[in-house]
Amino acid sequence: MSKLKIAVQKSGRLHDDSMKLLKDVGISIDNGKDQLKASAKNFPLEVFYLRNGDIPQYLKDGVVDAAIIGENVLVEKGNGISILEKLGFSSCKVSIAIPKSENYNSIKDLEGKRIATSYPNTVNLFLERNNVNANLHIINGSVEIAPNIGLADAIVDIVSSGSTLFKNGLKEVDVLLKSEAVLAVSPLITSENESILNKLRFRLQSVLKGRQSKYVLLNAPNDKLDAIVNILPGMNSPTILPLAKEGWSSLHSVINKNEFWEIIDELKQNGAEGILVCPIENMVL
Repeated sequence: MSKLKIAVQKSGRLHDDSMKLLKDVGISIDNGKDQLKASAKNFPLEVFYLRNGDIPQYLKDGVVDAAIIGENVLVEKGNGISILEKLGFSSCKVSIAIPKSENYNSIKDLEGKRIATSYPNTVNLFLERNNVNANLHIINGSVEIAPNIGLADAIVDIVSSGSTLFKNGLKEVDVLLKSEAVLAVSPLITSENESILNKLRFRLQSVLKGRQSKYVLLNAPNDKLDAIVNILPGMNSPTILPLAKEGWSSLHSVINKNEFWEIIDELKQNGAEGILVCPIENMVL
């Protein structure tokens, strides 16, 4: 039986989040210490543990069928590789940073300047779109030191918290790209393995939808139901069940976790009581 070959980052935060996601979709992977390849026990899947920067080439060559990878890496090295799903974790930015003492009004301020980066393709595309000419110095690692040693006037690098920039006397002034982990597919995937990938994708979508949602149960007087139903549309409409207490009902619904507190406040203002909120593991649509 054919197995889907999927690549994940060998180590680091993206690796940990990727393996947790696979576990959450019910896939059990038996990987020992320092293994570069492992098979799932209960799903036709093999996991390849690779350097993040090498994964796009493995996808292009068809060595792996799919990958969980940073979107920023695909923009830089993954021309021709399709993204199937954005996965909602490992968020970061590819940003321009300059010395704190310098002023910055727009990208035009970098005309003729020197930029140090590990992302030359991403930077060149951004500069071309904005009709700016600059000189790129390609550096692998420790880009932040370049302005301090006179190598560059600015840098373009991954920014998460910004603490590394601060420690090196730099400030973020522009964002080229917002990135997160994505599920990418090889252009050479076979139809058989594409079928397996679709099954995996269905599971991923169910878990991701569950992560974005909360299940809400509440009690409300019947004369307030219309107002509360307007607040709680759910997937189609809330479930309403009569309570033993005359004139009261119980409502069950699903809300977006990003709107959670605003909705809870509005429910209370409209007469809801005994509000119970539960996490959702999976949401199969």
